[in-house]
Amino acid sequence: MEIAIFAVHLNFLDKMNFDRQRLLQMAEKYGTPLYVYDAEVMGVQYERMLNAFSSVKKVKLNYACKANTNLNILKYFKSLGAGLDTVSIQEAELGLKAGFENQEIIYTPNGVSFEEIKQAVDLGLKINIDNLTILERFGQEFPGYPVCIRINPHIMAGGNENISVGHIDSKFGISIHQFPLAKRVIENTGLRVNGLHMHTGSDILDVDVFLQGAEILFDVAAELKDLEYLDFGSGFKVPYYQGADETDIEYLGERLGHRFNRFADKYKKELTLMFEPGKYLVSQSGFFLASVNVIKQTTSTVFASVDSGFNHLIRPMFYNAHHEIINISNPEGRPRYYTVVGYICETDTFGSNRKISEIHEGDVLCFLNAGAYCFSMASNYNSRFKPAEVLWVGNEDYLIRRKENLEDLLVSTVEISI
Repeated sequence: MEIAIFAVHLNFLDKMNFDRQRLLQMAEKYGTPLYVYDAEVMGVQYERMLNAFSSVKKVKLNYACKANTNLNILKYFKSLGAGLDTVSIQEAELGLKAGFENQEIIYTPNGVSFEEIKQAVDLGLKINIDNLTILERFGQEFPGYPVCIRINPHIMAGGNENISVGHIDSKFGISIHQFPLAKRVIENTGLRVNGLHMHTGSDILDVDVFLQGAEILFDVAAELKDLEYLDFGSGFKVPYYQGADETDIEYLGERLGHRFNRFADKYKKELTLMFEPGKYLVSQSGFFLASVNVIKQTTSTVFASVDSGFNHLIRPMFYNAHHEIINISNPEGRPRYYTVVGYICETDTFGSNRKISEIHEGDVLCFLNAGAYCFSMASNYNSRFKPAEVLWVGNEDYLIRRKENLEDLLVSTVEISI
């Protein structure tokens, strides 16, 4: 492992198993733009979270696959012992193809048709419902099928309004103030509720905010008799640059683990503590590599334009997310300030006035924390091809998705004669 690119990045990159030469070799081998995922980092994050909650007898981590749905990554988490959190029937079907058993997959949709929920029943999935109307209909049609209920705790949390999903105006979850109605539906239909769920948002730093939501879930759980698990969602923040804050998962594990054990003792039943981490498990494993097409100097700005855009990595534009950008072709060059942009016919700025070692045309730039919500949110805007993906396992690299070509853009097209 190489030691330093810039001194300021030392600890941050060391945690991510950063190997500049190996990344350059993969860029040469597979071409750019390119996504590379380090399996070792995923495994470390998975074990770290399990260890944080080691005081609880039964803990289950369900990988939130919307973060990255590549079939090989799903298989990797299956091999670690994870379950799968899905938000669409298509994600669930991918999970089955990856080898997950039906009851290892929890399906948590929002705003879908009842027909899709019926499909989930047919597949035998764990089902999580967040709508009173759907809950009542489900109870009437499938009273004996176990179901989980998603509660909205009315807590504003998360690093961006687009990823804050537990506040009072959110479309997600059944309001805690509506729980008496939910309880009436359960009683009238004979619905079998075996789980409770909450998710307040992503990039949560304040452990006490998370624990506040947990207390609400415990209060609701005390009113139900036959629960088997409590699902506390996720939303744990990972660092995006040197010195950035992150969720203290060990402190949360100590506090929540103790409180969960007390509740389980009082409930007089062995309950499973569940989480559905996505970004926490895969974000730091990912590196996005892009080559510099052109350097453009204006009166006040130096632009470095790369062979990518928000069609491949939309988070900086959509969430105002920060991704560290490193010139791995010239790591010891004189630092200069660049605005890194893409080739899309829109404003697609990855980073403004970033201090990066001197960039030349043809250099390869590396974007960190590219494992979560990056490729999975990619598109073919401007008819650009989606990039390849590579899984890095030990000393080997494996192509797990080839770069698209023109035939991929045409595969679903039906030609007609006009």
